[in-house]
Amino acid sequence: MPLIQTAGGVRWKKKNLIANPYLRIVIVFSAVIYLALALSSVDVNWARVQEGMGRGLAFLGSFLRPDFFSRWDEIFDGILESLTMTAVATAAGIILSVPVGVGAAGNIAPFPVYFLCRSVIAASRTFPEVIIAIFFVAMFGFGALAGMLTLMFATIGFMAKLLAEDIEDADPVQTEAIRSTGAGFFQILTWSIQPQVMPRLIGLSVYRLDINFRESAVIGIVGAGGIGATLNTSIDRYEYDTTAAILIVIIMIVMLAEYMSGIIRKRLQ
Repeated sequence: MPLIQTAGGVRWKKKNLIANPYLRIVIVFSAVIYLALALSSVDVNWARVQEGMGRGLAFLGSFLRPDFFSRWDEIFDGILESLTMTAVATAAGIILSVPVGVGAAGNIAPFPVYFLCRSVIAASRTFPEVIIAIFFVAMFGFGALAGMLTLMFATIGFMAKLLAEDIEDADPVQTEAIRSTGAGFFQILTWSIQPQVMPRLIGLSVYRLDINFRESAVIGIVGAGGIGATLNTSIDRYEYDTTAAILIVIIMIVMLAEYMSGIIRKRLQ
């Protein structure tokens, strides 16, 4: 570690990641040149940008006069479908993520099980929800089933990965103490692992519920049911007043869910 002599004594200075100053300058200039070339390669049609600015301002203006009533039945049905998809997919995904997360914890699972469960997590987290939704829509057609399966698959990867990391970070002393009594695998899970990971698991479950509702609006645009389908239809029809109403309802529900999840997490802590 380099030390610098000062009037007040010796001061420690963090060592540079790249020791050669000339090499640092070359890297910075290379990055700047690359970014400049990348920006210059973007084909921008300024006429379309100017035209789009007008449409964008018209869309933002619709938030001052949202239309909740002309298509309220469609909005209500879409919101209800999204909430149903979210609740079912989150519950099923959390239940299925527990064995996957336990199997993906390297400190308690044998390697074949660990490898299999980690592969499931990697497959779930590799693709964004929209791509998974397109796949399920192609398999099962348009509707809530494709959306529910999409959210459930994404929940499994999200929850299992975090659960596996929590299990691997669990206090090994407590685990060894219970194992020394002759406890089996499931007894260790029940009396050592579960008390350590359960509070965080519950908090993450509430957080994932919030995420799934927001994602239900996105995947609905590709035909996976929910309020996203209604939102996409209103945009295609240039019914910006209805679009604004839908977005306001989504924002209100997300804010309410965020508020409730914050209360639950505080109580768990």
